[in-house]
Amino acid sequence: MELKHFPAVDAVTFDSDKVKGVSGRVLIGKDDGAGHFCMRLFEIEPGGYTPRHSHDWEHEMFFHQGEGEVLGNGAWNAVRPGSVIYMPGGEEHQIRNTGTTPLVVVCLVPSFAPEM
Repeated sequence: MELKHFPAVDAVTFDSDKVKGVSGRVLIGKDDGAGHFCMRLFEIEPGGYTPRHSHDWEHEMFFHQGEGEVLGNGAWNAVRPGSVIYMPGGEEHQIRNTGTTPLVVVCLVPSFAPEM
């Protein structure tokens, strides 16, 4: 067993023309010996957003804090603390923060997907 506190995990910051105000942390991944899944935490600043994209693998998201919207099924869907989303492979998606505080989401991806 390994116990961590997420602020101790180094964050990677993303800011470009396709992504704004996003930081991500690999909470549990290959370096921890996880062979099937990778657990990531993303913090999206107010007005920030992830890139609009799709990929072959599914992933699961749990929204822990803040308010925002997720593009899925071709429409924007409101999310808040406690919202859970299953995103199937091949579906275009994006997350954006519509609130005034950071939007915090935990995301699980299969081990063969890029960790960050």
